[in-house]
Amino acid sequence: MALHLGMITTDSTDPLPLARWWALALGGEVVAENDGWFVVVMTSSGALAFQRVDAVTPGKNRVHLDLVVDGDLDAEHERLVGVGARSLGERSEGAARWFTLTDPQGNEFCVAPEDHTA
Repeated sequence: MALHLGMITTDSTDPLPLARWWALALGGEVVAENDGWFVVVMTSSGALAFQRVDAVTPGKNRVHLDLVVDGDLDAEHERLVGVGARSLGERSEGAARWFTLTDPQGNEFCVAPEDHTA
């Protein structure tokens, strides 16, 4: 028996527009809407789900996505901001460089170059 990751699920008071945003951002597709209470997005990297809750847990999210881009990091940052992400700034450590952003509902995620040192 082997354990594997099925999907990453995010709580939301309005999951359908958030799922559509992530589908756009990742080039994925909304594959299940379930009347808007549990929405599934399939991407080339796997599945994301967004489930309706009455109230999201306040404060910084404890789990976030680290995404990689195989092209121009600055161009991808601008594309994501252009489709509704909010930039929290550029970060670096040594030669590594990345951006921290939030999706339209305030969930943080990071985007780095695929080689993580560009």
